[in-house]
Amino acid sequence: MKQIVTFCLVFCTCIAQAQELAKSYTFTLEEAIQFALDSSYTAINAKRDITKAMKRKWETTADGLPQINADIAYQNNLKQPVNLLPAELAGGQPGTFIPVVFGTKQNMNATATASQIIFDGSYIVAVRAAKTYLKYTNTNARKTALEIRQDVIDSYGNVLLAKESVEILKSNLATLEKNYRETKAIYENGLQEEEAVEQLEITYSQVNNQLNNAKRLVDVTKDVLNLTLGIPLEHQVNLAEDLNDLTEENISLGLMNENLNLENTIEYQLAQNLIEQRTHEYNLEKAKALPRLTTFLNYGTAAFSQEFSFLDSDQNWFQSSMWGVNLSIPIFSSLKRSAKSAQARIALEQAETQFTQAQEQIRLAVEKARNDYQFAIENYQTAKRNLNLAERIEKKNQIKFQEGLASSFELRQAQTQLYTTQQEFLESMVNVLNAKAALETLLNTPNITLSNN
Repeated sequence: MKQIVTFCLVFCTCIAQAQELAKSYTFTLEEAIQFALDSSYTAINAKRDITKAMKRKWETTADGLPQINADIAYQNNLKQPVNLLPAELAGGQPGTFIPVVFGTKQNMNATATASQIIFDGSYIVAVRAAKTYLKYTNTNARKTALEIRQDVIDSYGNVLLAKESVEILKSNLATLEKNYRETKAIYENGLQEEEAVEQLEITYSQVNNQLNNAKRLVDVTKDVLNLTLGIPLEHQVNLAEDLNDLTEENISLGLMNENLNLENTIEYQLAQNLIEQRTHEYNLEKAKALPRLTTFLNYGTAAFSQEFSFLDSDQNWFQSSMWGVNLSIPIFSSLKRSAKSAQARIALEQAETQFTQAQEQIRLAVEKARNDYQFAIENYQTAKRNLNLAERIEKKNQIKFQEGLASSFELRQAQTQLYTTQQEFLESMVNVLNAKAALETLLNTPNITLSNN
């Protein structure tokens, strides 16, 4: 009976593991983006950064709240110190001394101290700086979300590109194989030159190699997509969208005419945040010249004994308590504080210069991204027209070759031109997706954030 139960448990475990290994997903592009914002490795660590910044803010805030510390100390004087007293105090001869041991051999004391900052300029600045750091972390998380979105679009498009390449190359190979068989049969009947067969054989071998490589690239691009999404490589991810339809949906000429709002861009916000941080650092150095006022309350109890009897109920304990206020006033530091304040001021001025530079860099980057997006759309439309032309040219040369009006070399040229144009057309579609994503990332157009789940 035990063996049957054990077998059932092992069998169920194996089924569960097999189901886990065979787990599959199906995503549209938007679904893939939302999944990555929640589950990708980059998103997970970015959310941890936010949590860490929140804890850091509380750590700084807690410095100004009441602090209570307790200490317990036990001492055992293995060899008690000896003091000499004038012997005449005990009726002895003047000029002589007697050894005396003070206190007990063992003692224990426990103290508790509560302290509170009443005024500290550095603390006020530190709290503001912690809030600014949290703001920076949140802004950086939004930047990470945009970058994750862009990476998913790139990876998603590359998988579609690889799959489309395989299908086109399969079709090309089937056509070449048919041409090769027909041309070889004509050659064997003495109606065609051997060179024509050889030309087709060269083209067939090249396309066959490209097909094998494209099949391998499908697996590689799928693994890259899995990694981007935060899904184990052994799990299956299926794509629910077509590359051509996706490209048409992402052609938005209005996006290129959208007004640039510098304050809405992530890079602007990060540069502005740097100024705030440097301002706090400068104020912190200046605040170090202000007095610091604190108060404390202390309570303690102590016991003394020749032996360890501190746990006995009849052990005598002696209490003590103290309250006080401490005012620390910086007076002179040999201009050390002045030098540190000067350094902080220079760092602030550098941040302000970087802020001005960042605004110009953003304008330039957006201008370039718009140009790249415009070029990607134009290139896609041109590649689409060229593909139609290349297909017509190749078809005409097929007919001419079959009728003996075109050489095998001319047919091969037309085929090579077609294959090149096909690949350029596929790449132009992916370029449209990537160029639009890059422009949207700069403009901070997609209103996306990392999931809080």
